[in-house]
Amino acid sequence: MDGHRVNLANLDLNLLVPLDVLLEERSVTRAAARLGLSQPALSAALARLRRHFDDALLARVGNSYELTPLAVQLRRRTSVALNGVERVFASEAAFDPSSSERTFTVLTSDYPMAVVGPPVLDLLQRRSPGITLRLEQHTTAHIEAGADGLRGVDAMVLPHGFLFELPSADLFTDSWVCLADRANPVAGRGLTMADLAELPWVFTYHGPSAFTAAGRQLQLLGLAPQVQVVVESFLTLPFFLAGTERLALVQGLLAEPLTRDGRLVALPCPFDAVPVVEALWWHPLHTHDPEHVWLRSVFAEVCGNLSR
Repeated sequence: MDGHRVNLANLDLNLLVPLDVLLEERSVTRAAARLGLSQPALSAALARLRRHFDDALLARVGNSYELTPLAVQLRRRTSVALNGVERVFASEAAFDPSSSERTFTVLTSDYPMAVVGPPVLDLLQRRSPGITLRLEQHTTAHIEAGADGLRGVDAMVLPHGFLFELPSADLFTDSWVCLADRANPVAGRGLTMADLAELPWVFTYHGPSAFTAAGRQLQLLGLAPQVQVVVESFLTLPFFLAGTERLALVQGLLAEPLTRDGRLVALPCPFDAVPVVEALWWHPLHTHDPEHVWLRSVFAEVCGNLSR
């Protein structure tokens, strides 16, 4: 395809749904079953898509199909486009939260999901029982995509330092503590900087665009932590700490639930850990959307109570 502007009037937008399912399933048989269509009908849709894109989209390799390079690009764009179409047709002339059946999708890690998710849902159930809150785990790809990563969702909960030049609203500030097994000698005497260098670690996120502020601060202090395992989940930390000498950094609001069963203890960091400031980020096209303004007010109210 060349770079000219596509005339939407000449397109059958009904092909978006089969395209999305075909790219996900990579099989005409499975996609047809999922869509409730006959295989000949879906094969005909695939043929039309191949003519439009002048590309095979699904290429046979052995006994299976793989996505062509163009199809790999289209997979994410298609899901974003479908999400946008759903948003258009779900729009209401006058948004009434008490009667709306809107679904809001927010990307986040499991930390804000556990801390903010339940009280947000409680508020929605009381005031807007028809609204569905969809909390999805964000990925490094979402963060690196910047504005494009937010185009197909309502918002993303993420600390400052990753996204720039996008609208946001601060939600809450949290501190950092170190988690350790109760039998670890440091649990009785407290942590020192030497302990941080000598003991093994479990890191949550550890990469150029995936890191915690406190973990990065350790490195800036000249410390080279012995990282034994990296997990992209704060709530799984106890499984990697219990019965070991490993340490982990965790937000203060998570420390109490993670140490509740008595296996782990939360210890003050032996350095001035930079607080984490969680914020709600969104694409500029949502800024003046009344439904989105209302969603932001819900998060602001819940997090205001959380801070108090």
